[in-house]
Amino acid sequence: MSDADHHKPFEHRRLLVVSTNYAPELTGIGPYAAQLAEHWAASGADTHVLTGMPHYPSWRTEAAYRGVWRTAESRVGVTVHRRRHYVPPRQTAVRRGAFEATVLAHGLLAPPGMRPDAVIAQLPSLAGGVIGARLARRHRVPYIPVVQDLMGAAAAQSGIRGGGRAAAVAACAERYALRAAALVGVIHESFVPRVTAYGVDPSRIRLVPNWTHVEGPSAVRAATRARLGWREGTPVVLHSGNMGLKQGLEVLVDAARLAPEVRIVLMGDGNQRDALQARAAGLPNLDFLPPAAADEFTDVLAAADVLAVTQRASVLDMSVPSKLTSYFVSGRPVVASVADEGGTAQEVRRSGAGVLVAPEDPGALLAAVRKLVDGPAEADALGARGPEYVARHLSREAGLARFDALLTEVLDDAQGRTRR
Repeated sequence: MSDADHHKPFEHRRLLVVSTNYAPELTGIGPYAAQLAEHWAASGADTHVLTGMPHYPSWRTEAAYRGVWRTAESRVGVTVHRRRHYVPPRQTAVRRGAFEATVLAHGLLAPPGMRPDAVIAQLPSLAGGVIGARLARRHRVPYIPVVQDLMGAAAAQSGIRGGGRAAAVAACAERYALRAAALVGVIHESFVPRVTAYGVDPSRIRLVPNWTHVEGPSAVRAATRARLGWREGTPVVLHSGNMGLKQGLEVLVDAARLAPEVRIVLMGDGNQRDALQARAAGLPNLDFLPPAAADEFTDVLAAADVLAVTQRASVLDMSVPSKLTSYFVSGRPVVASVADEGGTAQEVRRSGAGVLVAPEDPGALLAAVRKLVDGPAEADALGARGPEYVARHLSREAGLARFDALLTEVLDDAQGRTRR
């Protein structure tokens, strides 16, 4: 095999990635979908993406895309097909259902005009999973869903209004999408029992963990703190990412109320931001910041004393926050206010880069923060394990190689069946 062939393993292949979230979104699954599609395009594949209009995590359609029904654009060698959909400003089961229904309808009524060799879909969303399965069936090509979150479990565990009824509907859609698959990718082993409960043979499940999609910090920490107005000597606890129901960020607002000497910072956006701001009214030690730009994101993380990941106590096997991969690369200790038996707790334990506390318990969270602040050597040692864990397990190269292996296995199996 020549060097050119080695670097173009998917040359002459045409791939379709279905992901409701995509670049230019900077958080959640959008960056992973974009880096995966761009990697396959660089590997020689004619890569297409069917996606929605950029809206996450603000849950507002970006200004440049408002009023646009359909568009095709080229981004880093990838042809991106965007379809308009409803964007709910607040999350209820009915609003989420309308979001999924409009994604599904527009995606099926106006799919990209190309015949792929394989279809890869990111779950969530439910609609994206169903679209991927239907398009693969229409073209009689292999279908690979990648489970980033489980919406059936999410509806039941996240506290969304009407979640019980929504969970049953979501589970039906997930079952359809997963059972239609040639292989199923899951980002964490904690998803496997629920996926197999949908009738997927365990032998068809492959582990494809998310990787750290951001670069490590580069700025001088003291300079970043000064720019942000974080005084030396004042402990800063930072949460970055989506402000949704499942995060249970009320615990951080209540912690700020109990500890005026600690600065709590919520950086990001989401459908619960307004409610959290109302809850935090009058607290001088709690700041809300917009999402940081990509080129300064990990510098801001590294400037904090402690990074917080929080989830409602009911959240067990529905998701593993993508923010953890960015937290680990920043080199700061993590305090995880999450259920002890969930996938997030497993990942924090595995990294050795943080401590676990009971969810929805501001006192327990503050006790852990104060212990880290009073023991800076221990805090630095914990934080240092994050980049080490990233280097061993979460590099971009390793993550993309797992997806290459997944795709190669499916394409080879399909080719073998054709020959027979």
